[in-house]
Amino acid sequence: MSIRVVIVDDQALVRGGFRVLLDAAGDIEVVGEAENGLEAVSLVKDLSPDVVLMDIRMPGLDGLEATRRILSETEGSRVLVLTTFDADEYVYEALRVGASGFMLKDVEPAQLAEAVRVVAAGDALLAPSVTSRLIKEFASRPEVRKAHPAELEALTERELEILGLVAQGLSNTEIAEKLVISPATSKTHVSRVMMKLHARDRAQLVVMAYESGLVVPGIG
Repeated sequence: MSIRVVIVDDQALVRGGFRVLLDAAGDIEVVGEAENGLEAVSLVKDLSPDVVLMDIRMPGLDGLEATRRILSETEGSRVLVLTTFDADEYVYEALRVGASGFMLKDVEPAQLAEAVRVVAAGDALLAPSVTSRLIKEFASRPEVRKAHPAELEALTERELEILGLVAQGLSNTEIAEKLVISPATSKTHVSRVMMKLHARDRAQLVVMAYESGLVVPGIG
C-alpha cells in the first residue's frame, strides 16, 4: 500500500520536482498539490494524506499556520516541513505547532523519499543538526522553561531518563546501547512515554522535554 502524499509549495517548479522524485520511489504516491496554506488545509481535509510536505514561506497563510490548522482540524496526516531557510526560529516553531520533521530543500532525492517513509511510519525526523538548532533555540528562550509539569509526574525514573535521551536526539538503538537494554525494550519505553504524555511523535517529546525544564540546554 502506497504512502499518500500532498505537496505544498508556492512554486510550481518545486512541486513538480518533488512529485517526480517521490513518484519514482515506487511506494509513494503524490495525491495532490497546493500552492498556499489555505489551499493545503482544504486539500488535506478532502484527501487525508499520510504525509504533507509543507513549505514555510508562502503568500497568504504560511506553512507554520497551515501546519497548525491541519494537525488541529484533521486526524491521521503528518507534516514534514521543507524549506530553504535554515534558521532556528523555523525549526522551533515548526516543531512547536506539531510538525513531525524538518528538512532543507537541497536534500538528496533518496533522503527525501526516506524522510517521507520515516514520518509516515509514525516516527519523527530529527537529524542531529535539527536537534542542535532546536537546543540552541531553547537556550535563547529561557522564559519558556518551567518546573516539571504535572504530566511528567506520571513517568517512572527510567521513563524520565528515556525522555531526556530522546531530547538529546538519540535513536532507539542508541538509547538501548547507552542504557544496556535491548532495542525492543528501548522502543517499548519510548512508546510508553509518548502514550503517557499524549505525544504525537518523538518531535513532540523533544519539545516537551525542553519546555518542561526536564532537560536544560548545555547541561547534561
